[in-house]
Amino acid sequence: MPRDTLFLLIPGFEDPAYPGERFYCWHCALIEGVLASFPDLAARLDVQRVAWPRPRDAVIALAGEAKQNLPLLVLASGESSTHQDGIFGDRAFVSDKDAILAALSERHGFPRPHP
Repeated sequence: MPRDTLFLLIPGFEDPAYPGERFYCWHCALIEGVLASFPDLAARLDVQRVAWPRPRDAVIALAGEAKQNLPLLVLASGESSTHQDGIFGDRAFVSDKDAILAALSERHGFPRPHP
């Protein structure tokens, strides 16, 4: 069965614009925390952690060159969501962190964030 793919940045990356510093993406870290809190639900997804430098070939293959910002949830082929904000080929994607959390609840049974 086709599965949704969630792309997250590998933490501890360097940005040449800030020599000597290391970073993490706080949106990705938030989602990592949700995945770690519900490992049985996270197992329903293909989670790919990719390096910070572009091009991000694995992301480009599923969402196109213009959509390399992460985190990114790419839905299974032919699937859709009320939270999607784009389509590449036959795959819809969700790129906003809050919309990704909502889509994880909608599509995979994750609890919703408390208001």
